[in-house]
Amino acid sequence: MPAIIRKTLLNIETTLIEGGRTAARPLTFISAAAVVKNPWAGRGFVEDLNPEIHDVAPELGALLTAMIIDAAGGRDKVEGYGKAAVVGLDGEVEHASALIHTLRFGNHYRQAVGAKTYLAFTNTRGPANCPIMIPLMDKQDEGRRSHYLTIQFAIPDAPAADEIVVALGASIGGRPHHRIGDRYQDLKDLGHDVSNPAAV
Repeated sequence: MPAIIRKTLLNIETTLIEGGRTAARPLTFISAAAVVKNPWAGRGFVEDLNPEIHDVAPELGALLTAMIIDAAGGRDKVEGYGKAAVVGLDGEVEHASALIHTLRFGNHYRQAVGAKTYLAFTNTRGPANCPIMIPLMDKQDEGRRSHYLTIQFAIPDAPAADEIVVALGASIGGRPHHRIGDRYQDLKDLGHDVSNPAAV
């Protein structure tokens, strides 16, 4: 059964001044979200989630990816990226996870923007108007701290108890006035190797 989508939302936020100082390069956040009927709601404990994952996740991945790229003005504009899902109170966190933690969802976005890093994520349960948080990281370089960012928004009427909000996020640019360095300098200072950052 295909996704039952109640509505979609597209948010664009541009920061021009940060810390009282004009940004040399403005930071733009883009988030695209779909409010969908939870395909497992009201069915009790469902052992095998795969049929619905296969039906719903690819459709959502394609839809939200297209919304992001269109809003960004092209695939090459996207620098930071991430994903999130929030299941309503009648669902399981596993239901939220099911729709975003599958390559049938995430690969639409990865391939479309030419990403090398993994998609940062959140998967939570909450009521309507709860915070929806999309953590971001650079699509090419997981150690680039300027692009460790978080998009936050809320939808006043979603998720309903039997719904899931599924979202993708993007940044054009990094934090204005970034000045905490990158993780590679920390590793060098600590004498640790990039392949074993915790030195264990």
